[in-house]
Amino acid sequence: MAALWRPLLLSALLAACELRCAAAFRICAFNAHHFGDSKSKDGVVMKSLVKIVTRCDVILLQEVRDSKQKALPKLLSQINRESREQYDYVASERLGRSEAYQEQYAFFYRTGSVSVTGKYQFPDDRPGDRDAFAREPFVVRFRAPKTEIQEFVLIPQHTSPTNATKEMDALYDVLQDVRKMWKTENIMLLGDFNADCGYLAKKNRKKVRLITDPDLKWLLPEDTDTTVRASTSCAYDRIVVNGRKLSDAVVPSSARAFNFQEEFRLTEDEALDVSDHYPVEVLLRSGAVSLSCSLLLVLLVFLS
Repeated sequence: MAALWRPLLLSALLAACELRCAAAFRICAFNAHHFGDSKSKDGVVMKSLVKIVTRCDVILLQEVRDSKQKALPKLLSQINRESREQYDYVASERLGRSEAYQEQYAFFYRTGSVSVTGKYQFPDDRPGDRDAFAREPFVVRFRAPKTEIQEFVLIPQHTSPTNATKEMDALYDVLQDVRKMWKTENIMLLGDFNADCGYLAKKNRKKVRLITDPDLKWLLPEDTDTTVRASTSCAYDRIVVNGRKLSDAVVPSSARAFNFQEEFRLTEDEALDVSDHYPVEVLLRSGAVSLSCSLLLVLLVFLS
């Protein structure tokens, strides 16, 4: 009789372990659509932003237009007042070819599970195609000891809509530079790539090495809608993974767009006050949970 229920018990425990792993470490990217002084004074918008940020262990914010350098500290302060766990952030310089329009990249991260171990602002005069980006990538290396991979690098990019194909292709060169600079394969590229609809024609995909390289894994399905407006359905925001080890650490099918409008029960206009994009996210397996599950299963096999 025991021989009949033991396989069922093992299967149930394995499924439970996989479920626990799936609730592990969340990496997000969010185009916050002109986040600056005006939005930081809107209590309703800030409440939604706090909810969005605190779902994630690490989140990239784009379209930060904080010319007075007050909006990001204000967001951090509100997060740390309302969250059970403390956060910090690291931000790029203000980037853009025109003084009239500049943005920053900002990474907010949960300090209890993540730390910054390196950062690098790519210059606009690097070798190759001079000034390929409207906003050069601000690359950050993180240590996350609770994950299987322990450490990873994030390369953010908010492409210019009118030059999305060229900028996405140029990201491939940035990836190679980062691999050499920090001697790592655990690299994720993420952000609003404008990688769909009118900004990336199907005929141009073969020109983008970030797409044609078979060793790179694009995590979000092509039919993902990362836009808030009901009148659009485009997969602008993307997550791309380099390296077998990092790819294996991704929880299968966990990459998605987070529909905060539906989750927070907002009208379309209320959601658009926050952003016209949804955040995109992916989960990494927890190393501690994976180890405990493995030991438990070995013990059960031995006892059987």
